[in-house]
Amino acid sequence: MQPSFTPFAPALRKPEDLITMVENRTVISRPQFELNVFETHLQADNVRLQFDDLVFTSMLRGKKVMHLKGDNHFEYYPGESVILGPGEEMLIDFPEAKVSNPTQCLALAVNQDIIRQTITLLNENYPKSEDGEIWDIAWNQFHFRNTDQLADTLSRLVKLSFEPHQSRDLLANLSIQELIVRLLQTQARKVLIDHASKNSHKNRLAYAIEHIQNHLSDVLCIDKLSEMACMSKANFHRAFKRELGLTPVEYIQHERIKLASQLLKDPALTLTDVCFRAGFNNTNYFFILFKKLTGTTPGEFRKSLPPIH
Repeated sequence: MQPSFTPFAPALRKPEDLITMVENRTVISRPQFELNVFETHLQADNVRLQFDDLVFTSMLRGKKVMHLKGDNHFEYYPGESVILGPGEEMLIDFPEAKVSNPTQCLALAVNQDIIRQTITLLNENYPKSEDGEIWDIAWNQFHFRNTDQLADTLSRLVKLSFEPHQSRDLLANLSIQELIVRLLQTQARKVLIDHASKNSHKNRLAYAIEHIQNHLSDVLCIDKLSEMACMSKANFHRAFKRELGLTPVEYIQHERIKLASQLLKDPALTLTDVCFRAGFNNTNYFFILFKKLTGTTPGEFRKSLPPIH
């Protein structure tokens, strides 16, 4: 189980305020974006939805089944996001939606100009660490789990959109730019982490990430990792933070908590065993970090697991 980061969810509409029980839409339009909040309170299939601009969607409640071009379909849950290109059609099923268990989803349509401007700004001022690699939206990484930074940025944007103060539009535009950066970092992180072994011979960060993944139970030294990446410690830290949105230490912490979550499924291991096998040398620190990153303690997490038959 990985930590789930779900953005701020606006209050559901009162039943008497709903115009339709399927994909009832609340929309807030701004010069650079359009924020849509969709609610469905009734089981439904093959609901069509399409936007003229790039759309960033994020699930808040319930479950959907998404059908995209190329017969690509998948289940869609809170803590996950999907991006779609301009004009791309989606067909949506709501297999479990009902009044007592509605679905709620954000759909943020973003002006193409601000996307291009932000990507250009990144490439000109904060280029990737490897020559020939550029910042751009990875359309093959269209469905992904939210990072905490991505969810926090989206939460701020949603709250700002519903506030009436005069500086709202200025702050919202800044949040849109940050959201684009966080999206690119989330996609880059997924590529580097999921394909570290394949890319380790041509990407210095991937090489360091592969070493981290293979040695989580060992002592990991940032000085050694930066040497492996042929970077100074300062440059390694900056490149890691810029491309993944995390410092090397934060990434190691996240990976060790993921490993601990897997180890907790083994009832033969005590919590202390899990702590040390996941690379921690202090149980109190392990418990605090586990609660911080997952929202639950190791003991509570273990109790929530289905019984082994």
